[in-house]
Amino acid sequence: LPTNDIFIETQVEIIQTDQLAWRTIQQLRLGEDPAFIRNTKFLEANGADGRALLQTQLIKAFYDHLFVTLVRRTRVVEVKFESSDPQLAAQVANSLVNNYIEYNFRKKYDATRQASGWMEQQLDELKAKVEKSQQALVDYERQYSIVNVSDKQNVAEQRLADLTRDLTVAQSDRLEKESLFEMVRENESQVALLAQNELLQKLEEKHADLRSNYVEALGQYGPNFPKVVRLRDQVAEIQSLIDRERKRIVSRVRSDYAAAQGRQKLLEDAVTREKAEVGRFNQLLIQHNILKREFESNQQLYESLLQRLKDATVSSGLRATNIHVVDPALPPSIPARPRKLLNISIGLVIGLLLGITLAFLQEGLDTSVKSANEVEKLTACPALAIIPEAASNGVRTSWRKKQNGSKPSSNGHVELAMLNQPASQVAECYRSLRTAVLLSTAPRPPQVLLVTSPQPSEGKTCTSLNLTFALAQRGARVLLVDADLRKPSVARPLGLTGDKGLSSVLTGASSLDDSLSPIESLPNLFVLAAGPRPPNPAELLSSPSMEELLLLLRRRFDHIIVDSPPVLLVTDATVLSTLADATILVAQLGITTRGALARGHRILEGSGAKIMGVVLNRANSRNTDSYEYGYYDSAYYKPQEEEAQAIIKPSHGSVKNGAHPQI
Repeated sequence: LPTNDIFIETQVEIIQTDQLAWRTIQQLRLGEDPAFIRNTKFLEANGADGRALLQTQLIKAFYDHLFVTLVRRTRVVEVKFESSDPQLAAQVANSLVNNYIEYNFRKKYDATRQASGWMEQQLDELKAKVEKSQQALVDYERQYSIVNVSDKQNVAEQRLADLTRDLTVAQSDRLEKESLFEMVRENESQVALLAQNELLQKLEEKHADLRSNYVEALGQYGPNFPKVVRLRDQVAEIQSLIDRERKRIVSRVRSDYAAAQGRQKLLEDAVTREKAEVGRFNQLLIQHNILKREFESNQQLYESLLQRLKDATVSSGLRATNIHVVDPALPPSIPARPRKLLNISIGLVIGLLLGITLAFLQEGLDTSVKSANEVEKLTACPALAIIPEAASNGVRTSWRKKQNGSKPSSNGHVELAMLNQPASQVAECYRSLRTAVLLSTAPRPPQVLLVTSPQPSEGKTCTSLNLTFALAQRGARVLLVDADLRKPSVARPLGLTGDKGLSSVLTGASSLDDSLSPIESLPNLFVLAAGPRPPNPAELLSSPSMEELLLLLRRRFDHIIVDSPPVLLVTDATVLSTLADATILVAQLGITTRGALARGHRILEGSGAKIMGVVLNRANSRNTDSYEYGYYDSAYYKPQEEEAQAIIKPSHGSVKNGAHPQI
C-alpha cells in the first residue's frame, strides 16, 4: 500500500482497539444499559478475575455491534454501531470517535514532549562536536598554509593542462621530424622531394638536362670532342653542388630531430613534476575537505535540531490534530436490518445463478449427440434421415404373443410405421431414407446394405424393418436378413418362429428355400431369420459359406438388407461390413454418446466398409437441438383407422389363432 493508505488502514485498526472500546463503555456505563446487555450472556466470576472477565465480555459485546469501514477511494472512515436503542447507537458512535480524537491528540502531544527532551540533550553534544571539528579545520589550514583553496587548485590544474597540451604538440613535432629524418637517411636521392628544398630540386633538374645533353653529344662526337669535355665538366660541377646541398639538408634534418627530442624530454619532465605537485596538493585537499565537511555537517545538524526544538516547544502547547468529525452520528429513523427487500433480491439472484449453473452443468455432462450437424462433424458422413419418436404419432404398439398367454419379450416393441401408419410423419421419414439409399450411388443403388449401430437399443432393427418395407412397397424383390446371431430381433416382431434361418443355412442344417419366410401381404418381401444360435457366430459369418450365400442372394433379390449386431460389442458387424455394398450407421439422438458414435465409425472405416451415412433415430424436441422433420402440419400425417389395422401374415403359418403383430 502507499504511505497514505497504510496510515488510514492503521487508524481504522486503532479505532477498534480495546483501550478505546473500554473507555467508551465506561463513559456511557454500557455495562448497566439494558439495550446493550440485552442479548449478551455473561459468565459469572468473583474478585479480580471476575472484573477482568466482565471487561473482556463487555468489550467483545461492544465489538459484535461495531462496524468501522474505510469509504472507498477516500480518506473518510465510517463508524457504525448497532443497538436496539437508536439514541444509544448514536451516542456510542460519537463517544468512540471523540475518544479516538482525544487519544490521537494525546499521543502526538506526548511524542512531541518526549522528542523535545531528547533534542535538548542532543544539542549539547552537537555543540561540542561543532567546536571541535571547526578547531581541527583551522589547525590543518595553518599547518599546510592552505589559503584560498579553490584559486590555488585552479592555477595548478591550469598549469598542468598547459604543459600537457605543449607536450602533446612537442610529441607530434618530434614524430614528424623523426619520420622525415628516417626517410631522408634511407633515400638520399629523394632528399629534395622529401625536404621540399627548391634549390636542390633546381640543381637536380639542371643536372638532368646537362646529363642528357652530354649523353647526346657523346654519342655524336665522341669523348674527346671539346663540347663533350665541356659538358662533362659542367655535369661534374653540378653533381658536386648537389652532394654538398644534400649533406647540408640531412644535417639540418638531423639537428631538427634532435632539438624536437630535447624539447619533448623537457616537457615530459615538467609534466611529471607538475603532476606530483598537483597530486600532493590534492592529497592535502582531501583531508581538508573531510575536515570541512565534518564541520559543516555538524553545524547544519546543530542548526536543524535547534530549529526543530523551537518548533516542538511551540507545537506542544497547541491542541491541533489532522483528524476531525465530518458528520456526527444521529439517531436513525428506520432500522438498519433486516433489509427484507435486499434479502429477497439477493435470494432471487442466487437462485437464478444456481439454476443457470445447474443447466450448464447438465449440458456439459451430457455427452450424447443432439443434432445432425454434430453427427456430420463427428463422422464426416451425411445424416441420411432423422426419424421422429413414433410414440408421439400414435404409431408405436407392441406385438404380444397371445398363444398360451405368454408375456412379450424385451424385443417385442418395434416401430413398423411403414406398415401400420403409412401416412404418418415417421413413415414419410423412412421414405426419405429410401430415397437417400436409392440415390446414393445412382444410377445403380447398393444391393447389399448393412444396418448396424454403435451399441444396443439404438434402433437398428427398427430401421432395417421399415427400410425393408419401404423398398418392398416400390415393387422390388427385397430380402431382410437377421445377421444378429447372438441376440436376434427380427423374427418376433414379424410373428416368425425363427427355428430356421441364416445359421442353419450356413451350417447346412436347412436349405435356403426352406429358411426363407415370405410376407403374404407383400409377396415380393422375404425374411431370412437368424435361426438357432450357433456357438461361433463370428466364425460362421466370416466363413466362405457366407460369401457364397450372399452371391446366391444377389441373383435372386434386388435389395438385401442385413441387420447386424452392434459394432462396439462384437466383431460380427465389422466382418459383415466387408461383404456389403454399403453400411448405414444408426444412432439415437439424446442416447448415443459422441464417443461411441465416433469409435463405431472409426472401426467400420478401418475395416474398409463403405459407410453411406448415419440415420438419427427416435428424435423429439426434448433430446435434440435440431428437430428438423417437424415442418409439416400434424393433420397432414393423421393416420387412418384402417391403416392402423394392417396385418403382417407370414405365409407358413407361424402366427396362430389370428394373432398378428401390431406396430
